[in-house]
Amino acid sequence: MKQTLIQMEHTATRIRKDIITMLEHAKSGHSAGPLGLADIFTALYFSILNIDPKNPDWADRDVLFLSNGHTVPVQYAAMAEAGFFDKEELLTLRQTGSRLQGHPERERLPGMESTSGPLGSGLSQAAGYAYALQHIDNVKHRFVYVVMGDGELNEGNIWEAAMFAGKYKLSQLIGIIDRNNIQIDGNTEDVMPLEDLKGKWESFGWHVVEVDGHNIESIIDAASQGRAVTNRPTVIIAHTIPGKGVDFMEYDYKWHGMPPNADQAKEALQKLRTLDGKIAHEGAGV
Repeated sequence: MKQTLIQMEHTATRIRKDIITMLEHAKSGHSAGPLGLADIFTALYFSILNIDPKNPDWADRDVLFLSNGHTVPVQYAAMAEAGFFDKEELLTLRQTGSRLQGHPERERLPGMESTSGPLGSGLSQAAGYAYALQHIDNVKHRFVYVVMGDGELNEGNIWEAAMFAGKYKLSQLIGIIDRNNIQIDGNTEDVMPLEDLKGKWESFGWHVVEVDGHNIESIIDAASQGRAVTNRPTVIIAHTIPGKGVDFMEYDYKWHGMPPNADQAKEALQKLRTLDGKIAHEGAGV
């Protein structure tokens, strides 16, 4: 179901609340990345993707791969909001037998297109799918999206896939990089510097767009631009704040792989409720 911009702002806040609740209940998981990706996944599920939650295997659907699989709580929350499954199931995150494991498993959950865990693999999966659409099946109306973390750009597999996609001009492939500047060991530019990131991707034959990853309208516009490019793949470098919406998590790499405890979750939810009120106040005049 497509939403208006104001509706999507509210949805992104609900997704952040659900992430906190899921992680606190599971007592394990990753906080910073999922919170930072909430606006991007809201834009994907409620504007960009051509999908049908009631028919997740629809033959004409767009496809979304999640390469940095540890951020999957944000995808689960977005899928529940979109109607792929009931929101009550979110509280089964990381439990034995649950469909919502700590890393996504394709065969467990209808609408989940890939299994991921080993970092660096998602772009290869997405490029292979896009190659099949474009050069084997000759299907031009479907698009393949892949979300990647900036830390996983340390992996050589990413750049092999980037070369492959550039060579075959996979214009139906749109990558989204969560450029939050952190990874589990620290800041990305300390662990393994990535800049000039835009120049790197351009040198591999990609069309590059840089956006504020918390500006939903800009994310949607960048994806639209990517779909209009017909002679090369597109990558959107989305600059985000890790832990977005919870000030004591923001920018702190230590929250990359840590869930909130009960007191921290209570404080985080209060901060997100305040943010939700701010959005409602601003939206009233639109």
